[in-house]
Amino acid sequence: QVQLVESGGGLVQPGGSLRLSCAASGSIFRLYNMAWYRQAPGKQRDLVASITRDGSTDYADSVKGRFTISRDNAKNTMYLQMNSLKPEDTAVYTCNADATVWGILKRNNYWGQGTQVTVSS
Repeated sequence: QVQLVESGGGLVQPGGSLRLSCAASGSIFRLYNMAWYRQAPGKQRDLVASITRDGSTDYADSVKGRFTISRDNAKNTMYLQMNSLKPEDTAVYTCNADATVWGILKRNNYWGQGTQVTVSS
């Protein structure tokens, strides 16, 4: 009913930047809270940043001041601007969203497939 597709991952040197996108599609009536998570090999999945529909944001301490989350409600798209990247930022980044679809009032939670970010020299 709702598909989330991430893009923008890749290999970058320490200190570099990447911009991730998460495009939502399907029978979307409304997107609510959206978030980026990441999971490094052998580690649990952690919340990186979240954003409400009206633009209120929250960040993990490890990325504050370096990452910026944003969204375009008209395009049903969320972004993550990542600056001053460090090797410890290497992970699969996955987007998450709460959404309602046409004809169903219940809000459901959806996940994307993830995009790999590798920070290495």
